[in-house]
Amino acid sequence: MRTMKIKIYGDNEKTTELLAKVKASLEELWLNDFIKLEQTHDESIQKEFDIKEEPALIIEEESIDFRDMIFEWIVPNDEELKSMFVSIIGWESGGSCGPGWCGDCSSGC
Repeated sequence: MRTMKIKIYGDNEKTTELLAKVKASLEELWLNDFIKLEQTHDESIQKEFDIKEEPALIIEEESIDFRDMIFEWIVPNDEELKSMFVSIIGWESGGSCGPGWCGDCSSGC
């Protein structure tokens, strides 16, 4: 089973806004049970990813030992966030396959 984490680095108003948007996007896509979301202001993370401006969105995928900062300083709109998550998860564009939609696709979710 995949273990994915999204960390929002920062401690300002834009960080709070990004955290709320990511949480809403994950809930709308039915991913909130599969992807752990947390906010952090850990200095070691700031140094590791060379974060210069808050907020920053970091994705960790433990099963493949992947960690990367996806972006910093911006708060994408809701559609951009959802599109990014769909792309990361690997769902086909325009399809209804995924958590919460079982029975609607031919792959037998």
